[in-house]
Amino acid sequence: MEKKEKIILIIPAYNEQDNILKLAKIIKSNKNLDYIIINDGSTDNTRKICEENKLKHINLIHNLGIGGAVQTGYKYAFENNYDIAIQFDGDGQHDIKYVDDLIKPILDKKADMVIGSRFIEEKSKFKSTKIRQFGINIISFIIKLFTGKKIYDTTSGFRACNKKIIELFSHDYPIEYPEPVSTVNLLKQKYKIEEIPVEMNEREAGVSSIRTWKSAYYMINVILSIFIISLRRYK
Repeated sequence: MEKKEKIILIIPAYNEQDNILKLAKIIKSNKNLDYIIINDGSTDNTRKICEENKLKHINLIHNLGIGGAVQTGYKYAFENNYDIAIQFDGDGQHDIKYVDDLIKPILDKKADMVIGSRFIEEKSKFKSTKIRQFGINIISFIIKLFTGKKIYDTTSGFRACNKKIIELFSHDYPIEYPEPVSTVNLLKQKYKIEEIPVEMNEREAGVSSIRTWKSAYYMINVILSIFIISLRRYK
């Protein structure tokens, strides 16, 4: 009998009281998927909603930020022997219908990590603000310069990883600028990364962790981080 892969959605959530229950119901309607919500020290009713509705969750005492929350999810996935972990935002931007497309290159042994991208096809009407798109393009250029691999949606948090990456990320995951920095880390270590086209939605409620006024600061620091990573020596 062919082994069935154990798959889990890692859902970081900070002050997502208006989104998290609706998202959990959508996920539960797909019975092949497990999930874990990482309540990242929310100050609203996210924890209460998770507890009252018996949603699978981990409560962090302090707000660790997206990197710390996601790594907590990877630790959980590693300790519970999952084969594939999918990062899935708690704000309603990611669409569950693309999960099968996201994991297919992993199941086919063609990729170690797969990124859901807004920019490789005109699927997604929501592509963020113009200034953030400009920053993403600059970061994409820098990643290509240092790794030789073109990554179009460098800040996408909709990503699937195989068992090797789950273990790696459970031990070593960047706290700052986790998506582009972890992508460069993997490329420098010769892991295979692919992108697939997905449609993303605007968040229905709450506030993005990256505000418009922070975009330039974010871009500059990501570029510096990529430069530092590129000086590392990998075995």
